[in-house]
Amino acid sequence: MNSKISIYHNPRCRKSREALDYLNNSDIDYNLVLYLSKPLSKITLENLLFKLKINAIDLVRKNELLWKTEFSKKKLTENEIISIMLENPKLIERPIIENENSAVVGRPIEKLIDFFKEK
Repeated sequence: MNSKISIYHNPRCRKSREALDYLNNSDIDYNLVLYLSKPLSKITLENLLFKLKINAIDLVRKNELLWKTEFSKKKLTENEIISIMLENPKLIERPIIENENSAVVGRPIEKLIDFFKEK
């Protein structure tokens, strides 16, 4: 299949591991991006948001303690939210699966399955 698939993966996340298992069991060739150990660039994150067709706030893990205590009560711009996610990558929702033209947050797993059905 298309080797232009990337999965932005957190090995400690059950949903992210489920998505990785799905890719492996479906014989889908992919590039593994461990975004917690190798932080994303601003351009990469902006491209993901564009492909996901969402605003930055929609990619934030709002139940994370860091978000709740430090940022949730603030009025933040799109650029500020992007900067916060770049500085605190654990706040980025996961897993994200992308191809050349689009992307999906693969939770629940059905969203990931539908993403590949559409290709």
